[in-house]
Amino acid sequence: MANSSFFTFLLLLLLYTIVASANNPNDDETVPSDNVFTLQVPTLDDSILDNLLSFGYYLKSCPEFESILHNKVKVWIQKDHTLAASLLRLQFHDCVVRGCDGSILLDHDGSERRAEASKKLRGFDVINEIKEELERSCPNTVSCADILSAAARDATVELGGPYWAVPYGRKDGRISIAKETQIIPIGRENITSLIEFFQSKGLTLLDLVVLSGSHTIGRSSCGSIQYRLYNYQGSGKPDPTIDPKYLNFLQRKCRWASEYVDLDATTPNNFDNNYYINLSKRMGLLYTDQLLYSDPRTSPLVSALASTPSIFQHQFAVSMSKFGVIDVLTAQDEGEIRTNCNFANAY
Repeated sequence: MANSSFFTFLLLLLLYTIVASANNPNDDETVPSDNVFTLQVPTLDDSILDNLLSFGYYLKSCPEFESILHNKVKVWIQKDHTLAASLLRLQFHDCVVRGCDGSILLDHDGSERRAEASKKLRGFDVINEIKEELERSCPNTVSCADILSAAARDATVELGGPYWAVPYGRKDGRISIAKETQIIPIGRENITSLIEFFQSKGLTLLDLVVLSGSHTIGRSSCGSIQYRLYNYQGSGKPDPTIDPKYLNFLQRKCRWASEYVDLDATTPNNFDNNYYINLSKRMGLLYTDQLLYSDPRTSPLVSALASTPSIFQHQFAVSMSKFGVIDVLTAQDEGEIRTNCNFANAY
């Protein structure tokens, strides 16, 4: 028991070191001795926010914004809890292509929404319903990009995840191109590729591991993982890194590519840290998930997050705050406030 506690302490100390390095890459200053043994969860640095984004952006122009959005999201999640993961995924697809500008919502020939990578995306009806209500309450005021960012946050909270403050003032993009979705990870990349992809968006190794924890909720199509179950790397055999009992379950569950399976095999309806615990048991559904545990660059973080639920909750909020401001549009000539999230405004 003592060894286990000491190991956990070392993991937490390592997590602190990595976080501190990410925040202070030059590391010129010595850490005060009275803080050495305190694991400090980083907070969102205001400097990463565009000076036109504000936490009180709609305070006067649409004071009921968050109340309307929260109530709508709550009703939808109560009807279908799987929409929480869908809204998070929708925001991910939006922000990694052209930034958090609502371009994934545009519905026309050749748009991101019509791309192969977007075929299984859901949650558009939730965003549309919120927008329709807001247009009645405060027309031409709240952007679809802001709605999507806040809806993903509230959906996470509904399943027990953390709350994070969302700064507002994003403008909606007018451009959406299907082929640009080809950069979105599909779950077969190596860790180096994922690290480089996240770094290209201004995110760190820690953000990669923490945001992957969103797979504690949601589902994947069986078609996306069947190669791991039956013909891994063309061997005609399953992926040997999958736990045998879990493999047996998946092979019975995924006889058909059209079926769906939970990303978290133990608590799929709760936003918790069991995702990381599952990885330590070789129960990562996606290839990229399981790699986080086996790669020496990410495995210490996985172990630390598996042992300390509160750290995951706090750091997920911080990482999502950073994620939600990727390449936002704020100037009037950069974007617009759509009156219908599915279409750019007609002038």
